[in-house]
Amino acid sequence: MSVSRTPRIDLRSDTVTTPTDTMRRAMAEALVGDDVYAEDPTVNELQQEAARLLGFEAGLFMPSGTMTNQVAIAVHTQRGQEVICAEGSHIYEWELGMMAAFSGVVPRFVAAPRGIPDPDGVRRAIRRSIHQSPTGLISLEDTHNKAGGTVLPAEVMAGVREVADQEGLPLHLDGARMMNAAAAQGVSARDVARHFHSVSLCLSKGLGAPVGSVLLGSRDFVARAHRYRKMMGGGMRQAGMLAAAGLIALREGPARLPHDHRRARELAHALVNAGYDVDLDTVQTNMVYAGLQGAQAKVDAWAAQGLLANALDTDRVRFVLHHQISDEQLARAIEVIGAR
Repeated sequence: MSVSRTPRIDLRSDTVTTPTDTMRRAMAEALVGDDVYAEDPTVNELQQEAARLLGFEAGLFMPSGTMTNQVAIAVHTQRGQEVICAEGSHIYEWELGMMAAFSGVVPRFVAAPRGIPDPDGVRRAIRRSIHQSPTGLISLEDTHNKAGGTVLPAEVMAGVREVADQEGLPLHLDGARMMNAAAAQGVSARDVARHFHSVSLCLSKGLGAPVGSVLLGSRDFVARAHRYRKMMGGGMRQAGMLAAAGLIALREGPARLPHDHRRARELAHALVNAGYDVDLDTVQTNMVYAGLQGAQAKVDAWAAQGLLANALDTDRVRFVLHHQISDEQLARAIEVIGAR
């Protein structure tokens, strides 16, 4: 006997998407081999295509963005060093203290209004004294998740790269949603990536793949990253079925992102009209953060009507648009949210 369910409109994250029919066909037909031996042809194709797209020598496919970020930190740093990162960075807030647990390094935060650090602030955060932990790495995030999906301006990335070069430090990008950033700025992914020594590119957020991220860098960097991926349990053997979906995401996903951004802006304006507190200047990509009292109770009430969102704390809710939200679903979401 079938069980009827209320259709859900899931705006909790862009990670909730399911594989498209094209992805499922590609996964079923994928050529596979043992990727731990670097013998999976589909994984190799994904790594090479991502590297070409972003302008790097090599790439390495891993199960998650947390793993790609933390492998990058392990390769770039030595134990006892500091990693400079913006306040609210994912590598600290949502990666469970892994930089300390695995690499033996600690964060040093710099102020980042709306997720955007000042290159001079980054320079001032660098430590060289024998009495302090020395700086080993600078890490930026684009888009900045906790700030609401805001985009790093090109001049900020260039300014921080200049600081890194002058100080002899590597510069890493947590580019989980860098394709959203590129789409919002009307530039190529290579234009965003060119400022960095390494980049973590997530395939399972805005691009819509079911699993995986790619870590990009020089051949030497990626060769060293292999060891840390293996240490973290990231050797996936016949992973070509996952990589096949990643290739579709990489090829077809970027063209859909402007539609997600448009819908996010429509939702943001509807929230403002309904009396919610939204900083419209931060709605630059596919995320909308709204302030309201009793956030969890409101989210629970919406869920009963088929709309899912995330209550981040007592007075803040996050909505994330993705390619499996249609204009009709957005209209229904606005209707539910407006019923105060």
